[in-house]
Amino acid sequence: MNPARGSLLSYLTEGEREYLLAGGVRRKFGADEVLIREDDPSDFLHVIVDGWVRVSTLLEDGRELVYALRGPGDVLGELAALHGWERTASVRSVEPTTVVQLTAQQFQGVLRSRPEIGIAVIKSLAVRLREAEGARVVSVELDISHRLARHLARLMEERGRTTVEGIEIDTPFTQEEIANQLGASRRAVARAMAMLRSRGVLSTGRRRIVVERPDVLRSLACL
Repeated sequence: MNPARGSLLSYLTEGEREYLLAGGVRRKFGADEVLIREDDPSDFLHVIVDGWVRVSTLLEDGRELVYALRGPGDVLGELAALHGWERTASVRSVEPTTVVQLTAQQFQGVLRSRPEIGIAVIKSLAVRLREAEGARVVSVELDISHRLARHLARLMEERGRTTVEGIEIDTPFTQEEIANQLGASRRAVARAMAMLRSRGVLSTGRRRIVVERPDVLRSLACL
C-alpha cells in the first residue's frame, strides 16, 4: 500500500499500521457505492487500504457538493464514531475500494494502547483542518473545485495526450487566465489546483498539466 500524503497511515510505521488494522473487518465496495450516508447514526469508521472515494454533502437546493477526495491510508468517519454524532457527510467510492472497518470501541482501544497512533491521528486531522481553513478563507473554493475539475476534464478529452505519467494537457493558459474563464479568483483556482496535486490527481508545470488519475478527476467533475 502507498498511503496518500497527509493520511493517517502515512504517519505510521508498518508495524503500527498492522496493529491498527488487525482487529478490523475488511470490506470491499464496487465503484460508485455508498460507504457512509449523511445523517446516519454512527458507531464505526473505515480505514481505506485501496481505492479512492469522494466526500460530499447535499445543499438545500438538492445539489451535491463534493469537497474532499480520500484515498489509501485515510480514515473515514473517525470524529462521528468517537463522539456518537450523526454523519455530517456522505462518502461514495470513485472506483473499487477496500476498507478495514473498526468500531469506535476498537479505535479508542488502539489509541489508548498506542499513543504514537494517537499522535498520527492528530497530524492527519491537522492536515484536514488546514484544508478546511483554506476553504473558509476563500469561500468560493468549494464550488470552484467542481468547476475546475469539469474544465480540466473537458480539456483532457479535447487535447489530452497519453504519456507514461498520465494524460498530459498542453494548455496555453496561466492560472489567472483559467480563473478568468471560470469567473473565479486566481487564489481560489490555485487552492483548488493544490488540493488536486496533494491528493495525487494531477501534477503541474509551466503551462503543462498531467492528469495522473483521470477517473478521480471525472468523478470530482461529476461526469
